[in-house]
Amino acid sequence: MAGTDPTRPLDLDGARVVVAGMGVSGRAALEVLAARGARVVPVDDASDEGVHSAEYLAADGLARADLVVASPGLAPHHPLLAAAAERWLPLWSEVELAWRVRVAGPAGEPAPWLALTGTNGKTTTVGMLESVLTAAGRVTAAVGNVGTPIVLAATDPTLEVLAVELSSFQLHLTHSMSAQAAAVLNVAPDHLDWHGSLDAYAAAKARIYERAQRACVYNVADPRTEQMVRDADVVDGAVAVGFTTGTPGVGQVGLVEDVLVDRGFSRLRHTHAAELGTLEDLSALAGPDGTVPRHVVADALAAAALALAHGVDPAHVRDGLRAYGPGRHRIETVARVDGVAYVDDSKATNAHAAAASLGSFEPGSVVWVAGGLAKGARFDELVVGRRDRLRGVVLIGADREPLRDALARHAPDVPVVEIEPGETEDVMTSAVAAARALALDAGARPGPVTVLLAPACASMDQFASYAARGDAFVAAVGRLPGARAGGDPGGPA
Repeated sequence: MAGTDPTRPLDLDGARVVVAGMGVSGRAALEVLAARGARVVPVDDASDEGVHSAEYLAADGLARADLVVASPGLAPHHPLLAAAAERWLPLWSEVELAWRVRVAGPAGEPAPWLALTGTNGKTTTVGMLESVLTAAGRVTAAVGNVGTPIVLAATDPTLEVLAVELSSFQLHLTHSMSAQAAAVLNVAPDHLDWHGSLDAYAAAKARIYERAQRACVYNVADPRTEQMVRDADVVDGAVAVGFTTGTPGVGQVGLVEDVLVDRGFSRLRHTHAAELGTLEDLSALAGPDGTVPRHVVADALAAAALALAHGVDPAHVRDGLRAYGPGRHRIETVARVDGVAYVDDSKATNAHAAAASLGSFEPGSVVWVAGGLAKGARFDELVVGRRDRLRGVVLIGADREPLRDALARHAPDVPVVEIEPGETEDVMTSAVAAARALALDAGARPGPVTVLLAPACASMDQFASYAARGDAFVAAVGRLPGARAGGDPGGPA
């Protein structure tokens, strides 16, 4: 049953399928495959839920396999995936499997997918999209890289449309997905250790546009995303729609003063802009200064464009954006202690996200807690662009050299404290204590002071996830004498 075409039909009943990686998506894939009669072999190097890949390869297990479904955590150079590729075995992501096993929904056809990816803003945008679709009366769910594994959602006959967040890892081995509408929010260096280069990373992102049915949504401020649309092989009739936080042209959604408008889908788009909502509708996402950050406006416009491509009315866009609230670990003020605000943005797992986070605060006001797993990234551009925000830095993680080097070269006057990985059982307790000391010392200067966890790095070196890292920060802050929840990070205690 093996072959060179990863998109060819494959009867799963009786197929011998290797599921590589027993994380959340791997376990969901195993469940769905077993229900369809596949003979599944779980392989996992980090637990006892499956055979170790080295043991499986040593026994020449792939000689008896028809298909490999790979976890997004396994890079293409992983020995199991490399060996499968050498044998010309079909290699699928969980997303590819989900697309192949979709079931009919309430309308008698599989639920369409509104899919999005990007270096930053994915989770906010997919949450907004889910909220808009819900406001429009659709039975929907935010799935994929967030929430429910997509293979489970694709086999749920009650869902009418899926709001799908996809990572570059998931897209890399996705071959036949045909989203009703697709968006790439932005592209900045990330996961270079996994992909090998920025071009390879961007190419994985670009796969989301392939076979798009109605619309390809791109970021006007990021020309790379527009080129991805130009290069994509889409269904006849699919349109390109840009989103911009400036005044939109024809074929775009954008912002006119404080009004979000549509000139991409509106019937009168050549002469008029249809109102989608206002910045007031996004007030729950306002930054420390009370204004809605531009990157949040961009996310809202991308979500609106995807919903409009599905056929949602503009009034429902407004209602959905108004109803959406921010998730945890996303610029979340968790306490104020002695006039210092403590803000958890553990979701800022790369330089692009950390730059946006730091940019939300006043110059000279931030004690920055950063570091973790750098994933091959460098941070010179981040430090150059945001050094004016810094009063001090606390570095955590096993991979501190890239940040240490960038700070030494581009912000040598900013005090830096490093927390050694083995210094304490509770790294975050030490980090928060060090940040508090820097903040109180900095407090002798005028203006607000914020301790900001925006690591610019992944968490897996010391924490199970970015959420676990954020929870550890919140817990450490909560143990400070006099801590109280909430507050405005921009003002006095």
